[in-house]
Amino acid sequence: MTNPTLLILAGDGIGPEVMAEVKKIIGWYGDRRGVTFDVSEDLVGGCAYDVHGVPLADATMAKAQEVDAVLLGAVGGPKYDVLDFSVKPERGLLRLRKEMDLFANLRPAQCFDALADFSSLKREIVAGLDIMIVRELTSGVYFGEPRGIFVEGNERVGINTQRYTESEIARVARSAFELARKRGNRVCSMEKANVMESGVLWREVVTKVHAEEYPDVALSHMYADNGAMQLVRNPKQFDVIVTDNLFGDVLSDAAAMLTGSLGMLPSASLGLPMANGRPKALYEPVHGSAPDIAGQGKANPIACILSFAMALRYSFDMGAEADRVEAAVAKVLADGLRTADLMGAEGGTPIGTTQMGDAIIAALDASLV
Repeated sequence: MTNPTLLILAGDGIGPEVMAEVKKIIGWYGDRRGVTFDVSEDLVGGCAYDVHGVPLADATMAKAQEVDAVLLGAVGGPKYDVLDFSVKPERGLLRLRKEMDLFANLRPAQCFDALADFSSLKREIVAGLDIMIVRELTSGVYFGEPRGIFVEGNERVGINTQRYTESEIARVARSAFELARKRGNRVCSMEKANVMESGVLWREVVTKVHAEEYPDVALSHMYADNGAMQLVRNPKQFDVIVTDNLFGDVLSDAAAMLTGSLGMLPSASLGLPMANGRPKALYEPVHGSAPDIAGQGKANPIACILSFAMALRYSFDMGAEADRVEAAVAKVLADGLRTADLMGAEGGTPIGTTQMGDAIIAALDASLV
């Protein structure tokens, strides 16, 4: 039996620092659980541009297509702001998503009990929160044509096109319904069918997929602007939210702050199954490269560690081991250990990136006793 294969793309800014803590946990699984991963590493983003002149080399793209899962840290930084749009670090991430056809982006928003008072909302609103936003990732306004900045008459005009096919909507809807069956069995689909034709089609297709394939799952519809309000008013009314690329980007970041910190949130981007039955997959923290703290040992590695837990669950069918990692994170937070982004009025013991990784390893060790 061959080992699962992982490609690590640590990227820029704090990416290498938080990924170093994930590599400790991967090593722990080999040493303590007999679960060995074949790990390779490469470049993406600004560091790839520095070496190759592009944010993602063709050879790296080929590797990503072959492995069972890709783990990515973060991309970008102010030194690359002057680059042409076509070679900015973020284009490397977009290329991975597009060419791997990672159409379903899973962004959980889970509020650990120890951090409920850290949220900007009241404890009773966020305590116990556990929702999943499924965002369509490879189409919509970010990819639609025509796009660009053009001259019309005596002024410039910026154009982006919202475009969806029935099949693009149907496949991400299926991903949401499948997830819901393993959770609370409820899906809320969000769009703007009141003002956008793409929203009308979205609602029609999601409704059709539900009726024909998932009648056992409760389905509701909501306009995305109301959905944003409801996430702040009463987020625990939701289980799985499915939405398009643009709205998913906005709504998932809004949901992120319910949990207290972007440094806590993982994500998974999944595509169609490969020959071995595993979906093509990329896992990454929701946070950015945080160049203001890069190299200072202040970054929170938890989102990256939880992204690895998602890989265990969705790429390798190791749900119990994913639970183990998540429980170790919960234990460390319950013990009051806090990186700088988690230090609020309620206090806690301040620690750095490496110390947080070590504490989670210690909690994993304790889980075996």
